[in-house]
Amino acid sequence: MKTILITGGAGFIGSNLVEYLVEKYPNQHFVNLDLLTYAGNLENLKSIENASNYTFIKGDICDRKLIESIFKKFKIEGVMHLAAESHVDNSITNPGVFIETNVKGTFTLLDVAYKFWMEKPFTYKKDFENSRFLHVSTDEVYGTLGKTGLFTEQTPYAPNSPYSASKASSDMIVRSYFHTYGMNTVITNCSNNYGPKQHDEKLIPTVIRKALTGQIIPIYGDGSNIRDWLYVLDHCKGINLAFQKGISGEVYNIGGKNEQNNNYIAQKICELLDKIHPLEKGSYKSQIQYVEDRAGHDFRYAIDASKIENKLNWKAVENFDSGILKTMEWYFKKYKG
Repeated sequence: MKTILITGGAGFIGSNLVEYLVEKYPNQHFVNLDLLTYAGNLENLKSIENASNYTFIKGDICDRKLIESIFKKFKIEGVMHLAAESHVDNSITNPGVFIETNVKGTFTLLDVAYKFWMEKPFTYKKDFENSRFLHVSTDEVYGTLGKTGLFTEQTPYAPNSPYSASKASSDMIVRSYFHTYGMNTVITNCSNNYGPKQHDEKLIPTVIRKALTGQIIPIYGDGSNIRDWLYVLDHCKGINLAFQKGISGEVYNIGGKNEQNNNYIAQKICELLDKIHPLEKGSYKSQIQYVEDRAGHDFRYAIDASKIENKLNWKAVENFDSGILKTMEWYFKKYKG
């Protein structure tokens, strides 16, 4: 049975990916390594925790001895690397942990995989000829866009926060292992994800939670910052396609073609809540309040996903209207029982 290591599989995207893969590939074994920091939650994996093709290990991707022992014990033949510190605000106040996890952790995983899978540069060991390392990254490595244009795989890197700088660094390390050692690597860069199981700190869960608890709904600056929103299950399917069919050494951008600014997001959620769970008087929109902008807040991100669409036949199933309804149903149950 082929065994794949997934890092960060108790987080938002990771848990959705693990659940999808464990159910889709019953004849493959998936080992989920997660440190269970504040962003990881085993509740996210209740549906598959007892699956015969699934193993959870609590641990740090920076712990080289642990990583080596996992590769040896399970004969790991592939890696899907999602473990990362990912909250921009936290990277502004505490950048050191982002460098440690995102840069050192990625290097540790790559180097262990290289030594376990390969005899020497460009020569794979017997039985590991098809082993692959997939690295999940972000569109934030490209910096910011003006009112027009899209990020492509050829867009120069221009990270503007400690978070995006740490992810850009990890992307470059992955790239170097392909070019220097001939390691079979693929990188995916995604736009903003949303959907079930996202941490409460992120924008959409925050708007829903604050609205339902009668608190102010905080929106940075004037709310004009634009993101390309990608439903998490669509992203997971794209990651899997890149892992299964992507060309070694290539980068694939995954985006939802759903550009919305923060004002629209907040107002749309409030409008839906007005229908689903109306207040006795007035609208949830009255709780929206503008707060001091985030330091170095990028204006706009938007991805051109035509490469993965054309080369790997990927397509986003959800548009924002359909995806936000599914998302809100999940959070409504979480916050209101």
